Amino acid sequence: MSADITVVAPVTGTVITMAEVPDPVFSAELVGPGLAIDPDPVLGRDVRSPIDGTVVKLHPHAFVVQAADGRGVLVHLGINTVQLDGQGFSLTVAEGDQVAAGQVLIQWDIEAIAETGRSVICPVVALDAKPDAIDLHAAPGSHVTSESTLLEWGA
Repeated sequence: MSADITVVAPVTGTVITMAEVPDPVFSAELVGPGLAIDPDPVLGRDVRSPIDGTVVKLHPHAFVVQAADGRGVLVHLGINTVQLDGQGFSLTVAEGDQVAAGQVLIQWDIEAIAETGRSVICPVVALDAKPDAIDLHAAPGSHVTSESTLLEWGA
């Protein structure tokens, strides 16, 4: 049996519900439940791994870290940011790298990306999890840092 996974905030900012994410796939939790963060323009520039694991997917605007038991956490940096073709993002790891929770994976220029008219909201998703497997620890409207627990993902 797998242990619970503690998912920490990948960026510093203010917690919002998934229903508030301006994207129908995330707001309807079609890829999984979770929370989102409205990042602080300065303190939210360093994007950190939400869990210990392996970087199994890595794009400038999004990544998935997979825990040893196979469960994965998706972090998406902004909405429609794939259209930027990596502009405003700097990767510090590669696919296949082992990472620790809190390790910087990407740095991004939040203000420059916001100036393009795109949302900088960051969904943090427990991929393919059942909603009742998630225990939310951060309340909407609360301030989080990379040390803050967002949620616990039960086994």
